[in-house]
Amino acid sequence: MTAKRLLMRQLRAILRLKFEQKAGNRAIARACGVGVGTVSEYVRRAGRAGLSWPLPEGLDDRGLEERLFPPPPSAGTPRTAPDLAYVHQELRRPGVTMQLLWLEYLKSYPEGYRYSQFCDLYRRYARKLSPTMRQVHRAGEKAFVDFSGKKPHIVDRKTGEAVEVELFVGVLGASSYTYAEATASQELAAWISAHVRMLEFYGGSPQIYVPDNLKSGVTTPCRYEPVLNRTYEELAAHYGAVVIPARPYKSRDKAKAEVGVQVAQRWILAVLRNRTFFSLAEMNEAIWEKLGDLNGRTMRHLGASRRELFERLDRPALRALPPNRFEMAEWKNCGVNIDYHIEFDHNYYSVPHQLQGEHVEARATASTVEILHKSHRIASHVRLRGRGRYSTLPEHMPASHRAHAEWTPSRLISWAEKTGPATGRVVAEILRTRPHPEQGYRSCLGIIRLAQRHGSSRVEVACARAERLHAPSYKTVANILAAGFDELPFEEPAETATTLPAHDNIRGAGYYQQEED
Repeated sequence: MTAKRLLMRQLRAILRLKFEQKAGNRAIARACGVGVGTVSEYVRRAGRAGLSWPLPEGLDDRGLEERLFPPPPSAGTPRTAPDLAYVHQELRRPGVTMQLLWLEYLKSYPEGYRYSQFCDLYRRYARKLSPTMRQVHRAGEKAFVDFSGKKPHIVDRKTGEAVEVELFVGVLGASSYTYAEATASQELAAWISAHVRMLEFYGGSPQIYVPDNLKSGVTTPCRYEPVLNRTYEELAAHYGAVVIPARPYKSRDKAKAEVGVQVAQRWILAVLRNRTFFSLAEMNEAIWEKLGDLNGRTMRHLGASRRELFERLDRPALRALPPNRFEMAEWKNCGVNIDYHIEFDHNYYSVPHQLQGEHVEARATASTVEILHKSHRIASHVRLRGRGRYSTLPEHMPASHRAHAEWTPSRLISWAEKTGPATGRVVAEILRTRPHPEQGYRSCLGIIRLAQRHGSSRVEVACARAERLHAPSYKTVANILAAGFDELPFEEPAETATTLPAHDNIRGAGYYQQEED
């Protein structure tokens, strides 16, 4: 006996015992060898179908089954399936949920799938997508950035040598809209400049930048609290974004970037593999031309191109760029030396002398060097070029140093000439005879103090006497004043006549006069 015939016999027995014998459900279940719930369900279905005992004549097993187990009202009528690619794209928009999309679907197809079936259909669709497409990224939320492992190269015109360069790739999360450019290296300057050009290419900034843990972006990698490069953090703040690096060894965190790099390698580097480039600018022109083709190509799984998705999803959600382009700044932790200067890029910049021995931060752009102490700016200098140069602000000096620094050769000579011409000549000679004028400053300042002590007129006379003695120096002037020689008349040294002793071998001037006669 087949299972179906056995089932129909049990069904008839249950109905007979229930409606004819008035037996209870538990007794019927024990008699027929079925569960109490099964008895209750069969009795309920019979009542809904208007059946009792005895059954109508001519009602066979098939007819009984059709009356007790009718097909669903929509059985055999296909329901319109939702556009699952559209659902996947719309979920990337801010605030869009599965329930909202299901309600919109029901407005168009009232007899469509219920919510649980709607969600199940989408989950099965999403499982067929690649891992990076499977993740739901909100519009305008993230940009994934990385360097390609496969490096392009340019050719040195002079040597013909192939020089490896880097390929920077940025991908927006929601639309996969891609940017790429060649850079000379992975150094900080190249990393920052590539970000600036990427954001200008997008015409706006996402909320989050997701880099790998390369040194230019992340100073200290950590799964929980990575330490970001100060300049990179400053870049993000300038554009109203934050940096959230991918966790170390968690490729899923940067799946979008890895796929973007692969796409750039296949559709840019591979396409340009037979072309020779002699400069980064030449290579980037070709890369940006191929970017248009890459972003315009229809993606098979989503039925739309990256550019179409960008215009629909990411562009409206990106933050507007600030009016000023980001100016890159380098940061360095510095110690203040005993001469109240810090060293940056082989040059020296002053800070207030009270900070001698402290630690400060230097922030240098192309034109300025700012120095901060405990997050407060304490100094700003014009950036010096070359090596070994000093930039010293007078207000940073101790009072004694500042008084000395305020004097210059021209000022010293000008002061001396006001005292008298002889004093001016002595000071000028002191400065002239030194290998460097500053080496004579102390002597000149000493003469200034002599004038304060003895008076300008005495110093002028003393300087005139020192000049006549061909000894223009501080010590000479000080000795003259100390001995009071400036108050004595100055007598030129007398010229003494030289007489020759009488000797036959000494001819004298008359001998030569005779020869001329």
